[in-house]
Amino acid sequence: MALKAAMATSGAILVLYLIAHMYGNLKVFSGQEAFDGYAHSLRELGYPLLPESGFLWVFRIVLLASVLIHIYAAVALWVRARRARPASQRYQVKKRVHRTYASYTMRWGGVLIALFVIFHILHLTVNVIAPGGKSESPYERLVNGFQPEFWYVTLFYIAAVIALGFHLRHGIWSGLATLGVNQARRQPVLNSIATVIALVVTVGFVLPPLAVTFGLVS
Repeated sequence: MALKAAMATSGAILVLYLIAHMYGNLKVFSGQEAFDGYAHSLRELGYPLLPESGFLWVFRIVLLASVLIHIYAAVALWVRARRARPASQRYQVKKRVHRTYASYTMRWGGVLIALFVIFHILHLTVNVIAPGGKSESPYERLVNGFQPEFWYVTLFYIAAVIALGFHLRHGIWSGLATLGVNQARRQPVLNSIATVIALVVTVGFVLPPLAVTFGLVS
């Protein structure tokens, strides 16, 4: 139960972060000044109580801890479930009735998301990978990185975000069940909430790179 609670809690933190991050990304449609201004304002949060970028580092530590806890809990629960299954059943055809496509993709979708997060940080945060050229401007890094000639970057980004959407849909549902909220009479509403959140986050994240690739943002 402790592992499931840890996974649900860390997942909730990550969902809130994704929504906030999506909101920030959508500022690209307001132009370079608004986008770069938003990025700069994040470094000044908590100042002067905290040094410049102090809040960001505290937040990054919390986020990293949440990711590590989430991954550890997921792996530990998978190992526990595998060990608890009788050996005679491990090679039988799995029942598919109550499993969604999202639940099938949780494991490998999680691997794709982890690889994408590493690439995403190197690309748009620390400016190490720079298709289209390096820049001190977050707006220019985003626009440079999703130009039409770098279609494969956009494709990888979209594939990872779609995997994230499936992961969110199943994860939110599972998290609510773990926390005891997912009761039978509430299931239709909670199912809708999980689906809507997953769709909003997916669409919100794919809009900026697609807008750059198709010339709507430059």
